[in-house]
Order: sequence, then C-alpha cells, then structure tokens
Amino acid sequence: MITLLTKIFISHPEDIKNPEVRRAYGVLCGALGIGLNLLLSAGKFMAGLISGSISVTADAFNNLLDAASSLITLAGFRLSGQKPDPDHPFGHGRIEYVSGFLVSILTLLTMVELMKSSFQKILHPEAVAMSPLVLGFLLASVFVKCYMFLYNRKLGIRLDSPSMKAAATDSLSDALATSVVLVGALILQFTGLPVDGWFGLAICLFIGYAGLAAAKDAVSPLLGQAPDPEFVKRVRQLVCSHEGILGVHDLIVHNYGPGNILISLHAEVSADGNLLELHDLIDSIEHELKDDLQCQAVIHMDPVLVGDGETKRLQHLTQNCLASIDVSLTIHDFRIAPCQGGTKLCFDIAAPYGFSLSDQKLTETVRRLIREQDPTLETVIQIDRTQEM
Repeated sequence: MITLLTKIFISHPEDIKNPEVRRAYGVLCGALGIGLNLLLSAGKFMAGLISGSISVTADAFNNLLDAASSLITLAGFRLSGQKPDPDHPFGHGRIEYVSGFLVSILTLLTMVELMKSSFQKILHPEAVAMSPLVLGFLLASVFVKCYMFLYNRKLGIRLDSPSMKAAATDSLSDALATSVVLVGALILQFTGLPVDGWFGLAICLFIGYAGLAAAKDAVSPLLGQAPDPEFVKRVRQLVCSHEGILGVHDLIVHNYGPGNILISLHAEVSADGNLLELHDLIDSIEHELKDDLQCQAVIHMDPVLVGDGETKRLQHLTQNCLASIDVSLTIHDFRIAPCQGGTKLCFDIAAPYGFSLSDQKLTETVRRLIREQDPTLETVIQIDRTQEM
C-alpha cells in the first residue's frame, strides 16, 4: 500500500536527496500512521467492551498514543522543511531529530504503562472472554503493526530519518505488546495459567531497550556526533583527487539536519603555486562537494614548502619525537621561521580522542623532547582533537 500511495502522492519518489521529496515521504507516512492507529484504537476499544478485558481496552488507548506519535512525526517533517530565516540561517532540519526523540519518549511511556498493567495482572489475574471477533481484532492489529514497522524501518533507513526509525521501533513494540495480550489471554482461557503478566514484563525489557536506542539515535546529532566515516572518506578522496592538493586535515562536519551539512577543512597546497590559480581550484572543489555530496564547504588553504631540505629534516625530527610518545600522534601545518638564537617550529599535533595525556602535558612533553634533540629549536604547538580522528 505504501508503494501505491508513494506513486500517487509523491513526485519523483526516487529523488530522496531533494528536501521536498523527503518531506513528502514524512508527511505521507505520518498521515498513514495516524489513520491506521485511529482505526486500530476504535477496533480494540470495541473488542475490549465485548470481551470485558481491561488489557485490550488499555491497548486501545495505547494506539491513540501511537496516533499522537504519528502526528509528531508528520509535524516534524513539515516543520523541518521550513526555509532558513534570520533566526535560523541553517534551516530547521534538526526538528526532525527532536520529533524522533519525542516519539522515543512516547515509546518509553508505553513501556511504563505496560509494566504497570503487567504487575497488576500478576497480582490480580483476570478471566477474559475470548470470542472469535475479539481474536480477529487482535490478530489484525498485530499484522497492521508489523506492516507499519516494516515500511517505517525501510524508509527510515533509506532516508536516514531518526523519527521514522523511532516510529518503526514504536510499531514493533506495539505489535509485541498486543501479541502478549493475545497469547496471555489464550493461555489463560485454555489452561487457567495467568502468564500474560510475566510475558508483559519480558516485553517491557525489549521495549525499554528499543526506546532508549531510538532516543540515542535522535539525540546524538543534536549533541554533535562524529560524522559518518564513509562520508569523511568520500570528502577526502574528492578533495585529494585534484592535482595541486597535497593533503587534507582539520575536517569538521556540522549536521544541521538531513540534507543540510556544512563542512570546513584545510587543504595543503604548494607555497610556490600561483595564488589566483590555487584560489580558483579551491572554489571549484567547494562547488564539486556541493554538487556531489550535497554539503556546503568552506576550505582554508595551507601553503606547504615543497622540496625544502631543512624543513623536511626538522619535520622528520619532530615526527620521531611524537612517535616516541605514541605512534597515533601525527603533525600537520608544519613550518619553520628564524628566531633569535635559533629556529622556530610551528605545527599542529593531531591527537585521538581519549588520549592519555592532556593538551598541556602533551605540549610540554613534545617541547622537551625537541629541545633535547636541539636546544636552539623553539616550538609553537597547537593540539587538535579533530572529528576525523
């Protein structure tokens, strides 16, 4: 059904990089979720009245909560598609992450309510009149929720949407919760054993884990998570594929929502090159990054002396000092300048996150090791804890 609706309501559905197409997918899935959840809620409420089952009636209200989740997803996609304004110059794309977080919170609230019901069933088992009509409502609910899980998960992965992934998790938890109600009622009906409460507690653990995972996926981009390694690799390959670029470092990725990424990096170029030609090269690379990887790029040129014997010797000396501390340490932006009584070395040290030495301690150690090699050398050191490490 979702494939048919996609063909009817979405123009160019394959162009998922287009913000308008992405928003159309979110609105379609949100509207479909609202409709299906309202139908399920009405059906379960009727089944609860017929069977006299409090758990089935509670599950009906749970579907009303799911309709609210779908409404949040729909609103998130609508709001995230708003154009940039003076207060939000990079757009509103992060609203999608916020909506995903809210849906995960509702999933956790579902877990809490189910846990309460499970404890009540353990302490006070209920007899349930399981008619074929009630059984049909519950089975249909499980199948519908599984279908919602599948299409939300498929589109969530395809669009890399936290809110759709959270909606998929919520649908799966609802399918399991309804299955617990169904299986527990059947076992109680035919054996007299009140096991549905214990089943409910087991499912609560799964729902809690899934809800926390969905919340983490939604919150991490808001906190500034590390970029996708594959994306970093593609940026490096694209920039370094141009003749005249000697290296790339200090790559920083800012995520302002799906399809709205801003990056900055330093590109090493020969200090002997033509400044105007190099500037044109950097401009063309920025445009290529926008066209190929759909990201806004700001590139800083770092001039590097190529073929200078003294610079190479001192750079090699410095790298050996770093290797004696830890082989993971690297240097870039290395340059030398004369100073009173000797030579000044200016460079950046790239240190991995979690490195044992503080920035101050690392700087002092490197400076000491270099002075031991040559007392006439002065150092100006910058420590980088970059996203690409």
